[in-house]
Amino acid sequence: MIFYILAIPLFLLVISLIVTFHELGHFSVARLFKTKIERFSVGFGPVIWSKRDKNGVLWCLSALPLGGYVKFSCDEHVSSMSPDAEELEKARRAIREREGPGAELAYFHFKPVWQRFLIVLAGPVANFVLAIIIFAAVFMIVGKGMAPGTVMGFSEPNGPGARSGLKVGDQFVRIDGREVKTSEDVIMLVRMRGNEPTAVDVRRDGEIVRLTVTPERRLIAEVSQHVPTYAGVLAVKIGDGEPHTPWPHEALWLGTQKTIGVLDTTLTYIGRIFTGKENGDQLSGIIGMTKATGDLTAEVASVKAAPGQMAFSLLLTLLQMAAFVSVGIGFVNLLPIPVLDGGHLVFYTYEAIARRPLSATVQGLGYRFGLVALLGLMLFATWNDLNRIGFTKFFGGLFS
Repeated sequence: MIFYILAIPLFLLVISLIVTFHELGHFSVARLFKTKIERFSVGFGPVIWSKRDKNGVLWCLSALPLGGYVKFSCDEHVSSMSPDAEELEKARRAIREREGPGAELAYFHFKPVWQRFLIVLAGPVANFVLAIIIFAAVFMIVGKGMAPGTVMGFSEPNGPGARSGLKVGDQFVRIDGREVKTSEDVIMLVRMRGNEPTAVDVRRDGEIVRLTVTPERRLIAEVSQHVPTYAGVLAVKIGDGEPHTPWPHEALWLGTQKTIGVLDTTLTYIGRIFTGKENGDQLSGIIGMTKATGDLTAEVASVKAAPGQMAFSLLLTLLQMAAFVSVGIGFVNLLPIPVLDGGHLVFYTYEAIARRPLSATVQGLGYRFGLVALLGLMLFATWNDLNRIGFTKFFGGLFS
């Protein structure tokens, strides 16, 4: 239990790192275009500490460590909804009367649409960059296997992998056309293809051999007993061979490939949900991620090691978790939902084509729809989380 209590501040630390980096993406590109910024806050709620820099930006440390935000000057819309033509003209006159002709060009909503597009896009891109940096750092610390995705043996002599023609020593090269870079790539790609005949290229004795494997859709034993979770299984043991330490440029390339792989797996899983091949029970919210942090903390603590080594292992584990979550946050923010960055990008695309912003009425309807969609997604993820920890089963038992 102590590990799950400890998980709460650790998870908040991870989320604050990710969201702050996301907001720094918006901030950096906005400053590149000389956009006036009123405030950059790490955290929400009451301000604990603040300082104004030479550019007039108020840097704040706030009480609730749930991320952060950047507020552009004269941006009165909490959701950064674009003002319509009438609101823009009113704001332009007010700024000119206060600061003189042309002063409005320093404000976000009067920037060219392509600059606003890039400022908004910079947030999700920053999440992907953070993931790349973390994965690269991990590769440089723990090394990279010389033969990633190699069949080391079979957990079932007559399992689906053995029946498909795989042999000990085979190294996965591609699965369903997707290049394999690590053993984790093999596991994730196989899990997403339960009961589906899948083309696989393996390197065997220096030659590429094409096989068709059919992972069996089975209950995954290591997940919580409260929610049966099924995925594709080959019943093979996968290893990476002897590790070596990559050079920094190689590590960055590996980190980039790893980030793309995580994003590809996410897209594949969502695609399978829409085609009815998955039921979406693997989508997690804040509760699930906090529990995962506790599980990882408990797993690290269960290994007998010196306190310093244990702390280092926990840091490494949390960093890898942060990279995965950062990719997820970057992806979610690119969804074309109006309250998210992706919705703003859709609005700016329309403005660039039509040469005028969407009307306030249409934007308002879009934001209401987006808010409902986002809340629905959060509730669905929370329901999954409660199922995993057995809360719904326990609560239901009280009334049975």
